[in-house]
Amino acid sequence: MKKETLLEIILGTIGGLIFAIGMCMCLIPEWNLFKVGVVVSIVGFIILLGIIPVYKTSHPKKEHAPVNWGIVATWIIGVIGALVMGFGMSQVMTDGNMVLGLIFGVIGLIVCVLNYPIYAYIKSNK
Repeated sequence: MKKETLLEIILGTIGGLIFAIGMCMCLIPEWNLFKVGVVVSIVGFIILLGIIPVYKTSHPKKEHAPVNWGIVATWIIGVIGALVMGFGMSQVMTDGNMVLGLIFGVIGLIVCVLNYPIYAYIKSNK
């Protein structure tokens, strides 16, 4: 592993954790730490922005390849499945409708599981 890659991983982990802690400080009203949370989130975001120059030095520019529509479809389907499953799980964990939450959670999970076979089908029909 190159040292630039390790530096990217370290910056991403530390920046992501600090940003997430700041967001928790902002969004949990019982803590009464909104202003401090904003500052902590900005610090985490600045650390995450520090990845950009490290990445640009270690990854030279490449020629753009043609768009792989199978990958694009896979990302779109995966995001939709994760959002549907997340909606269902949030309904289950809050005071929402438990049955509706379970239905949406299972539908989202099925969409996520079927994502790879859909990608393989798109790739085989290219």
